Amino acid sequence: MTNAILTGLMLGGMYALVAMGLTLQYGVARIMNLSYGEFLVAAAFAAHWLFTAWALSPFVGLAFVIPVSFGVSYAIYRILLTPLVRRAPNRDALEVDSILATFGLMFVVQGILLTVFGGAYYSYSFLAVPITVLGETLALNRMVALALAVIAGSALYLALTRTRIGTAIRAVAVDPSSARLVAIDVTQMSALAFALGGAMVAAAGVLVSMFLTFSATTGVVFTMKALIVVVMGGIGNLLGCLIAGLALGLSEALVATYVDPGLTLAVNYALFLGVLLIKPAGLFGRAQR
Repeated sequence: MTNAILTGLMLGGMYALVAMGLTLQYGVARIMNLSYGEFLVAAAFAAHWLFTAWALSPFVGLAFVIPVSFGVSYAIYRILLTPLVRRAPNRDALEVDSILATFGLMFVVQGILLTVFGGAYYSYSFLAVPITVLGETLALNRMVALALAVIAGSALYLALTRTRIGTAIRAVAVDPSSARLVAIDVTQMSALAFALGGAMVAAAGVLVSMFLTFSATTGVVFTMKALIVVVMGGIGNLLGCLIAGLALGLSEALVATYVDPGLTLAVNYALFLGVLLIKPAGLFGRAQR
């Protein structure tokens, strides 16, 4: 039981970190980014290349990958998505347009990754040594990844709740029209939130690459998990992401340990549907009126 719980907490922490970026992009900028997982895989490949070709650890890789992903995401929003924002009559129409645009972007990024790296699975050995935690043997790289995920998530939470820019971003997430009335640049804050989401997914990609195998076509799995966590926790709610991610990770670990590893995907959807039946807006979401 202890091993299953610790494994579930590690999985849940990573799920929460992966989903935090998407909840920013969707909750603030109102962009349902279906290419989200592809950017995570791209960051994982970047970390792999830096480690194998230049002998740079993933810790150093974070310092390179996060700013690049932030800049690329900001450029994507300004060049590709801003025209959609301007022509959309309301936020619901923007969601539909963004789904179509990012669905195409998903294939573009995936095609580039397939061209450069092929369809093989990649991994590298970093801190792959056993350690003992509460009498259970766990991999050091997973524990380090979890610790860094906690630091990154906490930094994002503090930035959004303790700074003026963070307050402006949260105001846009609640009501863009009212945010304009208090001189908040909604377009700029949306672009910043989308770029921050890109930085978070890059950090998650680097951390995931430390202990998981990945390929150019595995991005859809991460997108699916992130969507489940975002909707379960409540769109735009970071605390909801954390709780939903931990619930998902613990349920997967317990089912894999005591029932059947092949049923982990089924329990994901069962938990997802159960939450939606009880609270359609998510655990911490607010119903729209």
